[in-house]
Amino acid sequence: MPPGIRPFRPTQSGPYNGGVTHVSDSRPSPVAAKIALTASAIAAAGLLLFPLATLGRDFNAGGVLLHLTGSVLNLSTQRELPLPPTGAVLALGWVTLALLVASVIGALRRARWFWLTGLLALLTAALAVLLLASGLSAETARVVADTTLRPGFKRQLRNFYAGGGMNLGLFLPILAGLITAAAGLSARPVWWERLNRLRGLLVPVVAISLAVLVGAVVVLIVQPAVNGSGAPLSLWGGWLAKSDLVYFVYSTLFAPITALNPFLDSLKLATPLIFTGLSVAFAFRTGLFNVGAAGQLTMGAIAAMLVGVYGPPALGWLLLPLSLIAAGLGGALWGAIPGVLKARFGSSEVINTIMLNYVASSVFLFMIGNDTFPFLGREYHLPFKAPGNAPQSEELQQAARLPTLLDLFNVGQGGATALTIAPLVALAAFFILRFALRRVRRSSLIALAAAVVLGALTWRIGIPIPGVSSQLNASFLVALVCVWVFGVLMWRTATGYALRAVGLSPRAAQYGGISVARNTVLAMTLAGMFAGLAGTHYVNGGALDAYRLQGNIPVNVGFDGIAVALMGQSTPVGVVAASVLFGTIDTGGLEADQQLDKVNKDIVTILKALIVLFIAAGGFLSRRVTDPPPPQLVAAADRTGTAETGHLSPAGAAEERATPVPNVGRSSEVNAQVEIHREREESK
Repeated sequence: MPPGIRPFRPTQSGPYNGGVTHVSDSRPSPVAAKIALTASAIAAAGLLLFPLATLGRDFNAGGVLLHLTGSVLNLSTQRELPLPPTGAVLALGWVTLALLVASVIGALRRARWFWLTGLLALLTAALAVLLLASGLSAETARVVADTTLRPGFKRQLRNFYAGGGMNLGLFLPILAGLITAAAGLSARPVWWERLNRLRGLLVPVVAISLAVLVGAVVVLIVQPAVNGSGAPLSLWGGWLAKSDLVYFVYSTLFAPITALNPFLDSLKLATPLIFTGLSVAFAFRTGLFNVGAAGQLTMGAIAAMLVGVYGPPALGWLLLPLSLIAAGLGGALWGAIPGVLKARFGSSEVINTIMLNYVASSVFLFMIGNDTFPFLGREYHLPFKAPGNAPQSEELQQAARLPTLLDLFNVGQGGATALTIAPLVALAAFFILRFALRRVRRSSLIALAAAVVLGALTWRIGIPIPGVSSQLNASFLVALVCVWVFGVLMWRTATGYALRAVGLSPRAAQYGGISVARNTVLAMTLAGMFAGLAGTHYVNGGALDAYRLQGNIPVNVGFDGIAVALMGQSTPVGVVAASVLFGTIDTGGLEADQQLDKVNKDIVTILKALIVLFIAAGGFLSRRVTDPPPPQLVAAADRTGTAETGHLSPAGAAEERATPVPNVGRSSEVNAQVEIHREREESK
């Protein structure tokens, strides 16, 4: 610890911890107790009001619903089917309810032990889900082994049991148990420090939760209850059917993460979002707003096509890296133009990037819309458009095409699919060795070298995965490399420090000797490069089922990148997580569209818009919770004034001078008050 800085321990009264915990009293803080109380009470009510589990579901979303009381409501078209045993699941459900009630009582009393009852509630609910899944799997195996069933009916029954699983009654206790355990453990300094590192996730998590709640209301309004049985429903049965409908919609939207094929499809949709999200996030970090990712993507795709189609065949395998470099340069050029205009003339990068989107679109249509164009009374031929009426270019040469990930990592023999374990082994080795050698100089380099060696040694070892097919191509790996470049450049280099300084305060950066103009141009150039590389996903990767530049290239992902950057808090890992989330619900939305009448894939658009709206509103959370002042400043304010105003007494100011506090991270208003008071004291 630097000299002069006293160790800090969070207290109940200090705004640094948002009132979540304190050390002077070993009990959980009132705010933590309220959080646990709310979560446990909602989960306990959910066990009584919502279906506990779904024992099967038909193609029209009609399910067989199990309630905690043991009653079964069949809303499917399948009648008189054997159902899995549910006695153990019901028993665990009642135990979970008892544990949640105990958590409510403990939270009301601010007891030290309610984290334990919350954790036990989580474990019992999870065990109930596992037992339910085991019973459904047994029924599925019985159907598959039954040779007396017709193939079509057998497939129908298999899908029926595969559609079962937990419902809101079990999902809410799992979520509430996690929240209650975390709230209770926050009373301990070690756990408080761990949880405090996750404070940056508060706004996205709250925004997603609010969007889900509003989306649930929309689903309840527009979609009638599904009742395949045809029997009239009572008021209670109608409520269970409606609540099951909400769970079905959201479980379908997030279902792709539970199966390999849909998950690969989600990653395919997420890949261009990673590129464009990085582009917007990079500009955000430097104080700029890049609305031109769509145009930069277009120019990158055009450049990749020009090299991939017209590059000399004699280059061989070099065509692919040259095409990728061309895509990055095309986007970088389109990003550098508004950067230069802003640095030289002070013009708004927002307006310039929007206008350049239209220019890029016009260039795109000019090249592949027609094979001739009139000019000054004469007609000229264009070589870019392929023969035919479709607006598309010629196909790329074979050497300029990106392979699919299944082809790249498949080590199976005789046409079988077996994915190599080398990437998993390399990643595990890297992080384990980096942690083990964290005190050793150049630990990252040593861990990286060991990971490469272990990956090479285990490359031929594969896991057989039958029935897998996906067009997810190697541009996903390029996107991950860009994520790494973003993180290293922005937080590990002097250039990144200068870029962030310009973004935080251009005047302060210029006063410190940093060229604002040069870094503005550099920031927009690199942002354009990230967006331009997204074109390789469609052109070199054949994501649109053809290795060519096509008129239906979805440039709207450039605008979706704004939502991804906002949700990811302009961090590389956050951008990847937000992109995967958007890709997942986009894939799941197609499934929901097929099974419900009134709810279609537009619900995904609603969710995205709501998430961005709530993130822009900061999740309606107090700034004191999401971005508290540093602990040393809070301690000084608590001794001599208030944390909100930051007014210091002369004695407090003298103590503040005696205890140096780094300026970085200080609240600007409080810092200004401290500096003004110091100047007054010195003038006396």
